[in-house]
Amino acid sequence: MSRERLYLYDTTLRDGAQTPGIDFSLPEKLLVIELLDQLGIAYVEGGYPGANPTDTELFGRKRTRKAAFTAFGMVKRAGVSLSNDPGLRALLAAEADAICFVAKAWDYHVRVALGTTEAENLEAVRQSVTAAREAGREVLVDCEHFFDGWKANRDYALSIAAAAFESGARWVVLCDTNGGTMPEEIEAIVRDVAMVVPGDRLGIHAHNDTGQAVANSLAAVRGGARQIQGTLNGIGERCGNANLTTLIPTLALKPAYADRYDTGIDADALAGLTALSRRFDELLNRAPDRQAPYVGASAFATKAGIHASALAKDTRTYEHVSPDAVGNSRRVFVSDQAGKSNLVAELARIGLAVPKDDPRLDGLLAEVKRREAGGYAYESADASFELLARRRLGTVPTYFEVEGFQATVEHRRNAIGKEVSVSQAVVKVIVGGERLLNVAEGNGPVNALDRALRKDLGAYQDAITDLELVDYKVRILDGGTEAVTRVLIESADASGARWFTIGVSANVVDASFEALLDSIAFKLMKDGVKPVGGSAPRQMAPA
Repeated sequence: MSRERLYLYDTTLRDGAQTPGIDFSLPEKLLVIELLDQLGIAYVEGGYPGANPTDTELFGRKRTRKAAFTAFGMVKRAGVSLSNDPGLRALLAAEADAICFVAKAWDYHVRVALGTTEAENLEAVRQSVTAAREAGREVLVDCEHFFDGWKANRDYALSIAAAAFESGARWVVLCDTNGGTMPEEIEAIVRDVAMVVPGDRLGIHAHNDTGQAVANSLAAVRGGARQIQGTLNGIGERCGNANLTTLIPTLALKPAYADRYDTGIDADALAGLTALSRRFDELLNRAPDRQAPYVGASAFATKAGIHASALAKDTRTYEHVSPDAVGNSRRVFVSDQAGKSNLVAELARIGLAVPKDDPRLDGLLAEVKRREAGGYAYESADASFELLARRRLGTVPTYFEVEGFQATVEHRRNAIGKEVSVSQAVVKVIVGGERLLNVAEGNGPVNALDRALRKDLGAYQDAITDLELVDYKVRILDGGTEAVTRVLIESADASGARWFTIGVSANVVDASFEALLDSIAFKLMKDGVKPVGGSAPRQMAPA
C-alpha cells in the first residue's frame, strides 16, 4: 500500500529568528537554506520581505533548488486596498515560490490586536489569498491563535479556515500560537476542522510552551493534518517551536508513522541529521543539547554497568532505534558506577580493542573510580577520559611538558585613574628538548594562562591555530573557600569537532590549567600530529 505524503515546513529563519540572542546574517541564512534543501524539507521559509534589509536582500532571488522557497507576511490591513498595502506589495514582489500569510483566527485578537471587525478580517484573508494566487504563487495561511480561537468562538475560527481554503490556499495551517493546547485537544480540534477543510490541505504549527510541541504535531497528524511546521533544534520565541530534529526521525523510524507516511527525507539524509543539528548549533555559537532526542551526545549513552553488559549482548535492550539511522553513535560512559563492560565498550568506541581479561583494565578502572571519588566526572569529559586511558595503555605520546607556570592578578588604577584588574601568566614549557618561556596577559588568570600556553608551542604551533575554547564551567564540589573545584572546558576546531576536558583541584587555577593541557594534548592526538624529539608513548605505572 502506498504511503501518504507528509509535507515538512521549516520556519527556522523566521519564527526561529525570534529566539532571544539569535540574529541571522545573510550568509548564515543562505547556509541554513542550503542545509534544509539538502535534507529534503518541502518548504523553507526565508523570512519577512520588507521587514528588514537582510530579508529583503535574501528575497532578491530564489535560493532553493528543491524546496518551495516561502515568503512570510500578514494579510492586508483592514481599511487599506491591496495596492496601497506596502507589506502585501513586498510579498508579491519577492522572488518566492510560495507565500505564507498570517491571519488572526481568534475573534478576541481581531478586536483587540487588529482593532477591526470580524467581517473585515475575513475579507482581508479572502482578498490576500486571491491576490497571491493570481500572482502565480502557492499560498499558505497560518491561522494564528487558532486553537484558542476555536475554544472561544468555534464558528468564527472555522470561518477563517474556510475562507482561506475557498479562496484557493493550498495549505490552511492551524497555529497553537500560545503553546498551551494539550495533544488530545489538538487531535479532536483538527478532526473537527477537517470537516470543513480537507485534511490533505491542513497543517499544524505548534509552540512548545508546555513541552509538547512535538506531541501536538503528531496529534495533528493523527487528526488528519498533512503538513507540519517546525524549526531546527526547536528554536523559537519563548520555549521554542516543534523540533524538526525530533519529529523527522520519529516520523521516519516509528512504524506507526513510517508505515503510513512519506516525509520526503530519505535514509541518507536522515543519517546526516545529527551532523546537521550540531552544525546548526555551531552556527549559532551555542553548545548542543547533550540530551536532545536522537541527535544529542547522550541520546544513546549509558553509564550503569548492568545496562552496558546488556547492550554488549543486544543493543535493543536499551535502544529504541539504531543510533546509526540518525548519524549518532552509541556511548557507554565510564564512571564510578561503571563495570568492565562499560570500560571495554568505551575503549572500543575510541578505537582501543582491549580484551576483557587484560590485566591493565583493572588498574584503569580503579584509577577512574579513584579519580571520580576525588571530584572528576569522566562522563562529562570524554577527551580527558580518552587521554587517561591511552596514557595508561601506552598509546599516546607525551607531546610537551610543562616545567612550571605562574599567574598573577594585579588590581590598580590605570593612566586615567580607572580601577582595573590585570592578569599575567608565565608558562615554562619543554617541546622536543627546547625550553620555551611564554608570557601573556589576559582577562583573568585562566585566560592569561591559556594565551601564554598557546602563544608559542614550538613545532606544534601550526597544529593548534584553529583550536578554540568555546565554553568554561566551574563547579564547587563542597562548600567553603578551600573547597575542591571542578573545571570543565569545551573545545572546538575548524573541522567542527568538539571535545570536553576536565581538571580538579582545591585551586581553581590549577584545575583550569589541567583541563587546558588536556585540551591541547587531545587536539594533537586527534589530528595525528607526530611528536618531536623522539617522545614515545609511555605507559603509566599500575595503580
